[in-house]
Amino acid sequence: MPLSTSLAWMLTATALPAVQSFDLRAGSAEWRHPYVHGGHGVEPGGGAQGFLFSAALPEGDYRVTVRLGDARQTGDTSVKAEARRLMLNHIVTRRGESVERSFLVNIRTPALTPPPPNAPGGRAVRIDAREAQEATWDEKLTLEFLGRPAVQSVRIEPVIAPTLFLAGDSTVTDQYAEPAASWGQMLPAMLDDGIVVANHAKSGATLKSFLTDLRLDKLLARMKPGDWLFIQFGHNDQKKEWPQTYLDAGTGYVAWLRAYIAEARRRGAHPVLVTSPERRNFDAQGKILDTLGAYAAAARKLAVEEQVPLIDLNADSRAIYEALGPAVAPTAFNDGGKDRTHHDNYGAWLLASAVAERIRMQIPALATHVTMPAFTPNRPPAADAIAIAPSLIRSDQRPAGN
Repeated sequence: MPLSTSLAWMLTATALPAVQSFDLRAGSAEWRHPYVHGGHGVEPGGGAQGFLFSAALPEGDYRVTVRLGDARQTGDTSVKAEARRLMLNHIVTRRGESVERSFLVNIRTPALTPPPPNAPGGRAVRIDAREAQEATWDEKLTLEFLGRPAVQSVRIEPVIAPTLFLAGDSTVTDQYAEPAASWGQMLPAMLDDGIVVANHAKSGATLKSFLTDLRLDKLLARMKPGDWLFIQFGHNDQKKEWPQTYLDAGTGYVAWLRAYIAEARRRGAHPVLVTSPERRNFDAQGKILDTLGAYAAAARKLAVEEQVPLIDLNADSRAIYEALGPAVAPTAFNDGGKDRTHHDNYGAWLLASAVAERIRMQIPALATHVTMPAFTPNRPPAADAIAIAPSLIRSDQRPAGN
């Protein structure tokens, strides 16, 4: 008789790796110790603006506790994990002050449990050459300390916690390099350390490709009762020029969303639909032109029919862009505003704020995990009020699926 899911996870807990602690104070044995494969240490490429520290670990969820501060000087430390997931934003410490903060990080590899003989499936998620070089899919946990980092120590311990899985496209995924960013990689900084965000979204993904690339398989393999699945597709599904993955808003798109909802529910998880954020195209009156309305409307209708929560990011994105106006809105977008689809750190923060506010207002079971102040989409804060520390890696390559 097969084990229940909850019992299987309890038994798995006995095999979790041991707690690891690292002293990163200046002059310690581990300070600036270069990373060694299978071990731990500082990655190459750091400098005055920050550094990356990695520790080899098996895939899973981990609580990271950092002690910040410096006896000799002030600090302003931001922390990102893996592919630029924002965990802590601007933790300011006075000279001689020490503070402790903790957050949860999900790490994973492409590996899948091989299917039984003669059964369809695969042994690994299909990742591309660039993804293979990113911190998302390697066998270690990577932390990026930015700003004026004042780091004393890092403690890493395995946890089993509720997981908020993200399935989506380039406007959701963890963009690996500056200046592009997406709301999914900002969301962890807006939640407490009682829930972990596992962002499986991919640039260029559609409902169909997310399945055929075995990303849905990977996500579902880690899902447990009580978890959450946020589903946002539409930008690429609507492209008739992509005939293998095109989905009509009123027929195929809805049918595929129903399948994702059913798979989450079969595992005891809670599905949530997220409408796709609009592209930044203004009309002469300063209003956002509709390019995704049919898909947003279909998701809204389906949410009612299936009785699942809806995060209406399409409506909130329109409100944000129109509040900023045609002159300022480009400052929230990638490539200096030349990109009308993908965001920079500022824009990603605004959209993530809208998602977090919708969670607080519409999903009571998750609302207690939201830590950010109240957010009103038609009154977005200015960019200088956000000022997220940029990561060390940069690229002029646009995200796929523009």
